[in-house]
Amino acid sequence: MTLKIASLLLGAAVSLTALQAHAADKVTLQLKWVTQAQFAGYYVAKEKGFYKEEGLDVDIKPGGPDIAPPQVLAGGGADVIVDWMPSALATREKGVPLVNIAQPFKKSGMMLTCLKETGITKPADFKGKTLGVWFFGNEYPFLSWMNTLKIKTDGSAEGVKVLKQGFNVDPLLQKQAACISTMTYNEYWQVIDAGIKPDQLVTFKYEDEGVATLEDGLYVLEDKLKDPAFKEKMVKFVRASMKGWKYAEKNPDEAAGIVLENDASGAQTEKHQKRMMGEVAKLTAGSNGALDEADYKRTVKTLLGGGSDPVITKEPTGAYTLDITKAALK
Repeated sequence: MTLKIASLLLGAAVSLTALQAHAADKVTLQLKWVTQAQFAGYYVAKEKGFYKEEGLDVDIKPGGPDIAPPQVLAGGGADVIVDWMPSALATREKGVPLVNIAQPFKKSGMMLTCLKETGITKPADFKGKTLGVWFFGNEYPFLSWMNTLKIKTDGSAEGVKVLKQGFNVDPLLQKQAACISTMTYNEYWQVIDAGIKPDQLVTFKYEDEGVATLEDGLYVLEDKLKDPAFKEKMVKFVRASMKGWKYAEKNPDEAAGIVLENDASGAQTEKHQKRMMGEVAKLTAGSNGALDEADYKRTVKTLLGGGSDPVITKEPTGAYTLDITKAALK
C-alpha cells in the first residue's frame, strides 16, 4: 500500500513538473532583419536561459527583405517586434497603433558612405548626385535629412537622384551611386571587404549630422497593453532581453558565436559577426532599455521637419510607454 501511495505521489509530482514546464508564457518576437549580431541580445537571452528564468518561452523570428514587422504584428504573427522609430511612427499615423515599450539601442548606426573620388566632402556636395537609399520604412531618416538640408529628392540638378537600393552594397561597388546607405555595423564593412580602402571613402553618420532617429526599439500593439497579463509578460520579456544585451556587450565574441549558432541560413561568417557585435555594442551602450524622452523628442522633431513632405504630419500621442521598463528595472 505504501509503495502504491509513493508511486501515486511520484506520478503526481512528475505531472506537476510537466504542467509547470508547459506553463511557460509564449512570446513571439519578430526581428527587423535576418539573424545577425544586430539582434544578439535576444539570442543571448534565449541561449543563456534568461527568458526561461522569467517563465517565458520565446520564439525569435528572423526578418528579411519581404517581411514588414508592423504588418506581422498587426496580423497577429508576433507579440512584439523590433523596428525603427521613423517606421513605427509613420505606421502609427497610418492607423496601426504601435507603441514603443523599450529602447535597447541608444544611438543610430545609420550613415551614408560615399566614394571619395566623387568629390563629396560635405553634405552640400550631395546636390546633383545619385544616392542609394533603402526603402520599406528605412527611407524616412534619409528623407528627413534631405529636407533639413533643403535638398530636393526629385533628381533635379540642385537636388539628388534617389536610387532604390537593395539590401547590398552593389550600387557603390559598381559606381551606380556616389553614396549608399550603410550601417556602421554591417554594410560599411561589406564595402571594405569588397576591397575598397577606408581612405577611399567618406562617411556621414546621421548621429554626427544631428538628424539621428531612434533605431531597433521594441514595439507592441496599443490594445494589447490594456491586458494586465500581457503587460506583465512584456515586463519579463524586456527585463530578460536587456540582461541579454548587457551580457552581449561584455562578452561580444561569445555573443557573436551564439548568433552564428542560430543562423539557419548559414550565410553569416564568424569574422563579420564578431566585428558587427563590436559595433552594435557601441550603439546599445548607455541604454538600460528605457526610452530617453529627449531622444524621442529629437526623433519626432526630425520627422516633422519634412517641409512639404514630412514623414509624420502631427505630434504623435501615446506612441510610447515607460510603464514596462519602469517595472522591468525595479
